[in-house]
Amino acid sequence: MSDAIADAKRALRAELRERRQLMSQQAMESAAHGIREQLDVLTNELGVQSMSCFLSTPSEPGTHEFVRGAVERGIRVLLPITRADGLLDWSVVTDDTSVQEGLFGIPEPDGELLGPIAVDDVDLLVIPAAAVDKTGMRLGWGRGYFDKTLGSMEQRPPVYAVVFDSEFVDAVPQDLHDQPVTGIVTPTRTLTLAPERR
Repeated sequence: MSDAIADAKRALRAELRERRQLMSQQAMESAAHGIREQLDVLTNELGVQSMSCFLSTPSEPGTHEFVRGAVERGIRVLLPITRADGLLDWSVVTDDTSVQEGLFGIPEPDGELLGPIAVDDVDLLVIPAAAVDKTGMRLGWGRGYFDKTLGSMEQRPPVYAVVFDSEFVDAVPQDLHDQPVTGIVTPTRTLTLAPERR
């Protein structure tokens, strides 16, 4: 990655992180409710039976409410567990799944570990992002876990990144290893940006 791209990514991430930290508790709760509504509609439209999602941190658009509801509706939900080698393991959510703090302080399930290829047969991937641009390029938080996961999948299902409305931008700095997403889910809308990407 060139220094210019790395610097541009760092600067944009810092700006987005600061913007998120300034959001009120009420705004965060409203966002979580909106995310649940949008993801409920998306999973219904796609006929999702098995999917991956993530457990949001306090500064991310909330996904916990959606995950609980999806499991109650009978959807098999896999949650990521970070590994020191840069890959993701996965665990299926059950009614008695508890949450613990994983690497980097990220909330993770404490269930049975499934390997990185466990997501190869899901119908939908819902992933975090710092920002997504109009072409579907995603800016992550810099550790590359989801880019590696997406880059290693032969048959990629639809991939939607969860962001706040203001994080859908004209362009994000990108490098060769960065992976595009199919669309975005925000608290107020779901947009499909690149349906032909597989």
